[in-house]
Amino acid sequence: MSDLILTPDSRPLGKSGLQVSPIAWGMWRFGHSSPQEGQKLIEAAMATGVSLYDTADIYGFNGSGGFGDAESLLGQVLKAAPGLRARMVLATKGGITPPVPYDSSRDYLMRALDNSLRRMGVEQVELYQIHRPDILAHHQEVARTLEDMVTSGKVRAIGVSNYTVAQTRAIAALLTIPLASHQPEFSPLHLEPIENGLFDLTMEKDIAILAWSPLGGGRLGDPQDERGKRVAAALDVVAEEAGVSRAAATYAWVMAHPARAIPIVGTQNVARIAEIADVYKVRWTRARWYEVLVASRGERLP
Repeated sequence: MSDLILTPDSRPLGKSGLQVSPIAWGMWRFGHSSPQEGQKLIEAAMATGVSLYDTADIYGFNGSGGFGDAESLLGQVLKAAPGLRARMVLATKGGITPPVPYDSSRDYLMRALDNSLRRMGVEQVELYQIHRPDILAHHQEVARTLEDMVTSGKVRAIGVSNYTVAQTRAIAALLTIPLASHQPEFSPLHLEPIENGLFDLTMEKDIAILAWSPLGGGRLGDPQDERGKRVAAALDVVAEEAGVSRAAATYAWVMAHPARAIPIVGTQNVARIAEIADVYKVRWTRARWYEVLVASRGERLP
């Protein structure tokens, strides 16, 4: 039975023309570090071959303050070590506006983009994504806004995050440039993109998948319920065979899907960041991969 082989080779980010690493590093909790610590984390990710770095304007927000903190910290790191920028494909997101909660109007998104660039101290980001869909924004308005971001030279490629299949199809149809990416939650504990047709759509349209929370929001590290324990046990079989951590085996499971999902690693621990390179030691067979799926669903395949 053939293995599902993973390689560290760069791959296209959809039809954007950008090349990215098969794994990304995310900055959801990045805003709590010092600039020196932040630089060490980024350098640790780069040492494993990561070139795609994912942040958002809301990262750092704690419910009352901290909006923009992750971007601001990245700006401090890049100011202290400007050579890092050339080694990054930098992605950020906008559109969550506490306490509104969402705003994808043209005026707001254009202002949000400028604020993100200012905080990070950069003139352009490679990827800008709508963080969550604003039901009160017409897809046509959002599409024109994203196109104008690219025309302005402030953005190389555009994407969406947490959009439904219908929302993704609608905005893609209204764009005159490619929708480069979609950022959904996907893990062995969150199978919705497999089951709701999202991965089928992204394979059809050649849209890159950036998978957030690939470890189930940390639940796979310390499973507390029967489902989590079943999934962890199935992952551990392959992890032990490869001599890697459960986390590395989980990233590899996410990556093995033919949609070629790019897991966003969120750890802020240098030693755990180093485990990213271990994913290429993992060999998933179809049988083993499906065992994890069955463990998650809790029922046999038809």
